[in-house]
Amino acid sequence: MTSKPAAEQRLRDLARLRRVRDRIDRDYAQPLDVEALARGVNMSAGHLSRAFRQAYGESPYSYLMTRRIERAMTLLRRGGLSVTEVCFAVGCSSLGTFSTRFTELVGVPPSVYRREGARATAGMPACVAKQVTRPVRTRRPPDGEPPG
Repeated sequence: MTSKPAAEQRLRDLARLRRVRDRIDRDYAQPLDVEALARGVNMSAGHLSRAFRQAYGESPYSYLMTRRIERAMTLLRRGGLSVTEVCFAVGCSSLGTFSTRFTELVGVPPSVYRREGARATAGMPACVAKQVTRPVRTRRPPDGEPPG
């Protein structure tokens, strides 16, 4: 049985983690690192990483990159910006890292997605297109498969 002070501390920690997640959602295009996020909620970087992963199933950095890729997908579907411009607009400083992570999460390179993404969501309201195209990070292998 959990003691009342321990349960209250858990709730306070979850509130701090939510503030970190909200900051990532809001400031994804800004230079963010785990140390700065941890300082903002008075945690060590290691503790923040462990607690965030336990609460949300992925590290703060991974969550940040997923948000950046989601925004990049929207910008690429709209057109008008090159892949390099989109990379920098979403807060990535390396085109190579951006392209690699984009391909891992989406399944195709950003240049291919830019050409084909708008066609795939043509006629869909933006809110539906966002849900349909949201990158899905695999947190665990399907039943029967060994962990990767």
